[in-house]
Amino acid sequence: MPRVVITGLGIISALGHNVSENWDALSAGRSGVGPIQRVNTANLKFANGAEVQGFNPDNYQLKADYLDRFAQFAVVAAREAMRQAGLVITETLQTRSAAITGSCVGGQDTQDAGFVELYGKNATRVHPMTIPRTMANAGASYISTEYGIRGPVYTISTACSSSNHAIGQAFWLVRSGAIDVAITGGSEAPFSYGLLKAWEAMRVVSPDTCRPFSRDRKGLILGEGAAMLVLESLEHAHARGANILGEIVGFGMSSDAGHITKPSAEGAAMAMTSALRDAQVVPEQVGYINAHGTGTSLNDSTETAAIKLAFGAQARNVAVGSTKSMHGHALGAAGALEAVATVMALKNGLLPPTANYNEPDPECDLDFIANQARERKVEYAISNSFAFGGLNAVLVFRVHR
Repeated sequence: MPRVVITGLGIISALGHNVSENWDALSAGRSGVGPIQRVNTANLKFANGAEVQGFNPDNYQLKADYLDRFAQFAVVAAREAMRQAGLVITETLQTRSAAITGSCVGGQDTQDAGFVELYGKNATRVHPMTIPRTMANAGASYISTEYGIRGPVYTISTACSSSNHAIGQAFWLVRSGAIDVAITGGSEAPFSYGLLKAWEAMRVVSPDTCRPFSRDRKGLILGEGAAMLVLESLEHAHARGANILGEIVGFGMSSDAGHITKPSAEGAAMAMTSALRDAQVVPEQVGYINAHGTGTSLNDSTETAAIKLAFGAQARNVAVGSTKSMHGHALGAAGALEAVATVMALKNGLLPPTANYNEPDPECDLDFIANQARERKVEYAISNSFAFGGLNAVLVFRVHR
């Protein structure tokens, strides 16, 4: 079965506009959480978020009239990944390439602005590009157009598992031999007043910061951004002399088939077990878990229980960290941000910490890499994404050898 390697990474988040800036912040345990700037929070019960700072689409020669903020992020991340990969989509390669992305809410900025005009100001028309700006596949479609990708191009929307589902399907397509290369990841820009009010109604957003697995955690912190990976078959990467950053070796998914918002330890464990089985890896080989780790009371205790179910006695030996403590919960983009973090952790032999951790919780009693990055060479790692709707997606990464 063909091996699937990673030859390019790109990311933009509250931690920075590229991989280097993000990795510096993750290594230092530096949080990107701060006061929300893009929305007036006077009538919200929370005021903090993990926003991308100083972003100007003009600096990237993006057609802002055609692209919502979430799609702009997708293109920026894809360009960085493609530059690092040094990949040129030739005419021959066009139909053997894919662009598969994840997004939970799509063009929320555009939709909110249109509603304000239509319902708030009684406008008789909205922006003529409202439909192409709001469609969740806008990022994938623009990436396809920019690089001439004519193979599979689509977007998956499975709430907070969207990016992991997208990356997993891209991985399977390359491994199957259906395509040779893929640009894959996810993007999100949820900082619009309407969506923030919707999250307020859920009562799961923290009033201060994100403290995954800490006993005093108060909820999640919303984030935004995008991350993209360039995947290739090992044969294709070797043929063009590409620099290989790591490998994806397994993907597993499951459905809780239960409650729409309450997670299931059994369902999450099933996805982890399935991913390990797909990778032909046993729990004892895994040294790091990039946890879903949202910082909500129920999610973190349930994920701890799920890791114990999937890993058995090995659960006590594996290092578990939540990078959401620094870049926030970017919803449909979360898995992509965390995939980049996981690849960089394996590549550099440094496991990012769970920041803002104050005190152990008896229900969350694993090794959570509290507050300080840990030097440790790890061969295999998994990255978890668990979504509302009971949809779970888990990726297995390996150091390239």
